Amino acid sequence: MRISSGDKLLDRTFFISLLLKLADGIVELIGGAVLLFTTPRQIQAAVAAVTRGELAEDPSDYVSNLLVRYAGQLNVSLTVFGALYLLVHGVVKVLLVAAVLRDHLWAYPWLIGFLVAFIGYQSYELVVHFSWGLLLLTLFDIFIVYLTVREYRRHKAMRRAEREDAPTPAEG
Repeated sequence: MRISSGDKLLDRTFFISLLLKLADGIVELIGGAVLLFTTPRQIQAAVAAVTRGELAEDPSDYVSNLLVRYAGQLNVSLTVFGALYLLVHGVVKVLLVAAVLRDHLWAYPWLIGFLVAFIGYQSYELVVHFSWGLLLLTLFDIFIVYLTVREYRRHKAMRRAEREDAPTPAEG
């Protein structure tokens, strides 16, 4: 079976996308762990320290004011929920992406299902609280699902062909 240059490009894109998802999962694990051991008051103090200079220069700075406002709304239950969400999401993502990178066929459908579930959640969030970042993340996840389905089908077909080409015990 001959592989076209377009297929090679998609294969490379799939591999790079998986590495990005793996890195994202690791960042989520780190963020979740930090959030789990950080109080809302500590977060508010950190945000105040980071935005102090910008707000002194421009008191109407949109991003700085948004950060201060969001930090001010934090409470223990929100930070614990955020930490658990990031930790669970990060663990599942790292384990599934690592399994797909190791070519474990069982991991492909699980990764697809996991991403589809989060695409659904992200789509709901886009309707409720639209943001360009979340839209881009959702589109990236949709693209990864497409690539994962494509790779899964290819790997299943290759394994099926290998089994059919393998000599039977009577032949060997």
